[in-house]
Amino acid sequence: MTGGYDTTCPRPPAAISDYGLLGDTRTAALVAGDGGIDWLCVPRFDGDPLFGRLVGGPDAGTFRVGPARPAAVIERRYRQHTATLETTWAVDSSRLTLTEAMVAEVSGRLLPATMIIRRLSTEDAAVDAVVEFDPRFGVKHRRPRIHHRREALVCQWRSLAVSLGSAPTLTIEPGRPTLITVRPGRPVTLVLAVAHREPLIHVEPESAWELLTEDEDRWRAWSAEIDGSLPFREHVVRSLLTMRLLTYSPSQAPVAAPTTSLPEDPGGIRNWDYRYVWPRDASIGVSAFLSVGKADEARGFLAWLLHASRLERPRLPALLTLHGRRVPAERDVPGWPGYLGSVPVRIGNGAAEQHQLDGYGWVIDAAWAFAQTGHPLYSETWRAVRGFADVVARCWQEPDAGIWEVREPAQHVHSKLMGWLALDRALRIADSHPLPDRQRRRWQEARDAIAAAVRTSGFNPTASSYVRRYGSENLDAALLVLPLLNMDSVDSPRVRGTIDAIRDGLSAGGPLIYRYPPGRDGFPGTEGAFLPCSFWLVQALARTGRRNEAIELFQTMLDYASPLGLYAEELDPATGAHLGNYPQTLTHAALIQAALAIRDAPTS
Repeated sequence: MTGGYDTTCPRPPAAISDYGLLGDTRTAALVAGDGGIDWLCVPRFDGDPLFGRLVGGPDAGTFRVGPARPAAVIERRYRQHTATLETTWAVDSSRLTLTEAMVAEVSGRLLPATMIIRRLSTEDAAVDAVVEFDPRFGVKHRRPRIHHRREALVCQWRSLAVSLGSAPTLTIEPGRPTLITVRPGRPVTLVLAVAHREPLIHVEPESAWELLTEDEDRWRAWSAEIDGSLPFREHVVRSLLTMRLLTYSPSQAPVAAPTTSLPEDPGGIRNWDYRYVWPRDASIGVSAFLSVGKADEARGFLAWLLHASRLERPRLPALLTLHGRRVPAERDVPGWPGYLGSVPVRIGNGAAEQHQLDGYGWVIDAAWAFAQTGHPLYSETWRAVRGFADVVARCWQEPDAGIWEVREPAQHVHSKLMGWLALDRALRIADSHPLPDRQRRRWQEARDAIAAAVRTSGFNPTASSYVRRYGSENLDAALLVLPLLNMDSVDSPRVRGTIDAIRDGLSAGGPLIYRYPPGRDGFPGTEGAFLPCSFWLVQALARTGRRNEAIELFQTMLDYASPLGLYAEELDPATGAHLGNYPQTLTHAALIQAALAIRDAPTS
């Protein structure tokens, strides 16, 4: 023990939902309730970890700022409509508050380095606190070369430089806890700056605090533009802010999640790298942004997609890097213990080589939504969309991996439906954009053929429901999108029967839904309820005239959010624990679309 601080007792792992998100629209940090930044990749979401304790264990580094002894969190929140996180602990008869944020811009320009500002303060009595600064760069947890300078501690690796400044000045040794006393009216401010192949910048802590305030003003102005009459507006705004933080500003590409290998099955192998861009998920997010009037985000994504897909066009890759390149081959990271022993920890994603027909539908639907809001597609964008539609018309009968990325291709009914959507929306765009008659007829014929095949081979009369695969009896929660497509009327018994069958047959209890029968995907182990599916169920109920049911379900789903309003990909129905990579862009986009469906549903 040193001054009451136990240096030998390792911190217990925090629950996934205990983490808060800090972001600067280039990378993101996850902060536990004890003030530990346990995940930060630099210089981008998909870069090497600087602090990787979340899945790399204690040797992977952390940056903790908080009470010197275990203390209860009495309040944790984001400042309203900002990305600034506040955590307050009860320490003896006093309170200690950590206020922190990553700063994205200065006067409208992106900062040349990642900057995290953290301030400890107390208003009551003096409080003992601790600073643990232990950066370990890369998958091998490399320690830095250390330089103590007057203005800051500097840590260097071959391609990376990190500085940590403080006010008042603290003597900090990486890897060793530094005990400090925080007194009323005398806050302690720390500024972490990370430069990757760029000159390392130094910002005085007080100036950095002003940047944080400016950053808050920017986020509040951005949030103020969102329709004030939206139902569940505060939850929608928090989800939009989360999605914007997870959008890589230099390219406008939304990352699926900022983490890798947070498990769907704790202790199992269902651990995947989500630090890339799935055009499908991104398109769902684009539609959400468009629905609240955020056209710039949609325009930026479509420009990125046009650039990113150019090398493989007209084929649409299942996923891409933030800069539109091929995703690295999937590999296991040796020696990493994983979150709660969930191994392997993976980098890269093997789904990048899959054929996923449904992605074309989501992307073309987003382009149609963009055109519907009065933004005609540029000629090159329309040419790319036409190429995507041609692929669907030519290849829709082939088996694919489907939305759930199974490793054995099959005739997935949801994929066929999304192929129908791709052609239908492309034809709608063609009503206001040039298209040769021969190409139009080819799309129309293929669209009608898909509809006929799905109705014949994808529907199970015994279950009164569309099913997962041709000739299968298994259900698929992805089919909850049926009421959104208008292939069948929303009043059709087939549509309503599918919704009811999924709600009953894939129920995980209450509003929770499994995406398909658990264990039916070829991987060992099980998984949790898939959170986007619950919001898709809300959307389906609202679109089919069951607004009151939709509202009740939505309100229950809000109770499953983390204390900070964040969602992972999945949830353990037995314990309520969040599972999978976190926070998940797709879940937050589905939440927004569900709220909008409730808004637009008839009230009678």
